[in-house]
Amino acid sequence: MHPLHPNQSVRSTMHPPASARVTVRRAAERGHYDADTVHAIVDAAWLCHVAFTDTRGQAPDSEPFSVNLPTACWRVGDRLYIHGSNGSPMMKRLAAGVSACVAITLLDGLVLARSAFSHSMNFRSVVAYGCFEVVADADKPAVLAAFMERLIPGRQAEVREGDDSELKATLVLSMPLNEASAKVRSWGPRDKEGDAEHPAWAGVVPLHLQPGLPVPDDTSRARGQAVPDSLRQWLARNWEAQPMTDSVGE
Repeated sequence: MHPLHPNQSVRSTMHPPASARVTVRRAAERGHYDADTVHAIVDAAWLCHVAFTDTRGQAPDSEPFSVNLPTACWRVGDRLYIHGSNGSPMMKRLAAGVSACVAITLLDGLVLARSAFSHSMNFRSVVAYGCFEVVADADKPAVLAAFMERLIPGRQAEVREGDDSELKATLVLSMPLNEASAKVRSWGPRDKEGDAEHPAWAGVVPLHLQPGLPVPDDTSRARGQAVPDSLRQWLARNWEAQPMTDSVGE
């Protein structure tokens, strides 16, 4: 079983935080600072939210304003990667070296307690601080190929690779994950002792991000193309790991 499968109960590890700003203070027992936990959550995510400050369109002496934008992300080694158009204001700002905060959240379940106040959610999250760096042109193909393999393993070999003009129009950035922390809740409701006698049902409703059946575009449909093996295998793994239904009443 995956070390951070949402049905497992986990507790804080003994690794110290990298800095004060990634130290989990509220519900500190849920904090994790080891690379394995942080990396596992990043690897399970499709999107991250990148926060930074900007002065776009403002006078040079204007006070910066906060920006928080979602973008696709992936990990190679101990670095987080994002990509976008080289004309993107966000990408240009991050490429300039502005300090950034990256947040990832995976929602794993609704925790239903016997009191309204004790309801909660099971989740896995990561917060990382740092500055993004521009990935060199020579390294772009390999890094973007890793992104394709993150989407659907084997997909890279099935499609046309990016040409020179596409690579030139794409900015790829990376940020080290050496200042990051994870926060995890993965257990059932914790009602107050006096609420245990209340007749309300209590427990956890698991939530999964579940892939559906592939829908071909008009060209693939006209060709009568079958779903490629890479996608079939990926779907089979995901459907097996995250069944559509969970047992009730256990």
